Amino acid sequence: MLNTASSKPDPSATETTRRRYQRLSPFYDAMERMSERRYHPWRTKLWSQVSGLRILEVGVGTGKNMPFYPADISIIGIDLTPGMLQRAQKQAGEFRLSSRVELQPGDVQQLDFPENNFDSAVATFVFCSVPDPVLGLRELKRVVKPGGYVLLLEHMRSPNPFLGVVMDFLNPLIVRLMGANINRRTVENVRNSGLEIVQIEDLRAGGIFKLITARVPSK
Repeated sequence: MLNTASSKPDPSATETTRRRYQRLSPFYDAMERMSERRYHPWRTKLWSQVSGLRILEVGVGTGKNMPFYPADISIIGIDLTPGMLQRAQKQAGEFRLSSRVELQPGDVQQLDFPENNFDSAVATFVFCSVPDPVLGLRELKRVVKPGGYVLLLEHMRSPNPFLGVVMDFLNPLIVRLMGANINRRTVENVRNSGLEIVQIEDLRAGGIFKLITARVPSK
């Protein structure tokens, strides 16, 4: 079933997500240490494609993307979870990014920014856990300038019929334990948000990991 967006986020679902990641925040980096070896070249590729000088990163988490930030851009990073933001602040200090990186609490489903405010937006492994992903993507469409890009590095439901059914079966347990849905149909969600898909690159695992480049339609 495809996700369809409401006009505003569900506070209960959002708070549940916040609590899950707050619980995980003290040991989140340790949990993902092995996975990050796989993700390193993908993060490098994504950030090499970021265009513009004013960038929004949603779901900044503990700051895993900070080592890959280009030197000539200004970034606002938001996250739903206070524990994640505390770790991101420490990471920003270690990489001496405090002068050009602003971190603040925020919900991609209801962004506190005006329209056409950013040149590009970036999210890595975020829309697997946003309660209403289409609503969040529509918000990115709203705050990025017409013609600007939204770049997503995401994992999603396998296109393999058998594996997809297995992921559907396991998803409720994974969500409770880890916070992330493993069976999101993110490409369809991007299309449903009104963003224009420019490129979809399959990265690994039979189409589960993808780098999606989308564009805000010009007015």
